[in-house]
Amino acid sequence: MDKRWRSQITAAFLAVTVLVIAVMLSGTLHRTSHITLPSSEQTPGQAAVTRDALTVVEVTPETVQTAVATLSRPQEYRRTVTVEQLWTGGSGTYETSAAVSGGWTRTDRTLAGGRVRHTITDGETTYIWYDSETEVCTVAAGGISADNEQTIPTYEEILDLRLESIAAADYRTISGVNCIYVETAEDPDGYVLRYWVSVDTGLLTVSERMLNGEPVYRMAALSLDQDLPTAEDFTLPDGTMLLEAE
Repeated sequence: MDKRWRSQITAAFLAVTVLVIAVMLSGTLHRTSHITLPSSEQTPGQAAVTRDALTVVEVTPETVQTAVATLSRPQEYRRTVTVEQLWTGGSGTYETSAAVSGGWTRTDRTLAGGRVRHTITDGETTYIWYDSETEVCTVAAGGISADNEQTIPTYEEILDLRLESIAAADYRTISGVNCIYVETAEDPDGYVLRYWVSVDTGLLTVSERMLNGEPVYRMAALSLDQDLPTAEDFTLPDGTMLLEAE
């Protein structure tokens, strides 16, 4: 059972990798400076984690799934996600602006040539267009989730892991953001996943994927924008308002 869940998590990361490769081929991935993760201060297990009614006195591999289960993502938010993909002899980074309202997620990514790729998805149908074009490609989302569109892992999959698959878990502060930290045990292919989930927002703040001890993927989204999404963010070029269509 555990192997099945870990395979599903690995498959989700592979879906992210496929999207990253597509981005690379379209010229989106830029050879720029690395993502430098801020220093992470580890808090001993007895430090309290508080978010509204949530109080976790001790965060350990044995208790972390209970802690993660109490978190929930905000219904509305806007933020920028920075992703770095690393490979032998090089790396590349790109940014994606993400806006979320209820079940809808919009992403906007500027390609290397200056074009902007837009997507809006509700997890069932995905709308894709470029720049200010009016032609929209409508496709079934299939196995490509809203998190996949942002090229980030889905941290809630932690809940499906067996205890022996959790190598480490504690409470950490990264760049002033209070987080629950989870690290998976190395899988048979040599991969280790690391998650920093904000206690305050219930969102994945930082993540790393390691292969044989070396990073191959990093993401960071340390803050939320002040402005919340509007109905205009989820309006297609022809004027169709998707939020009203629910």
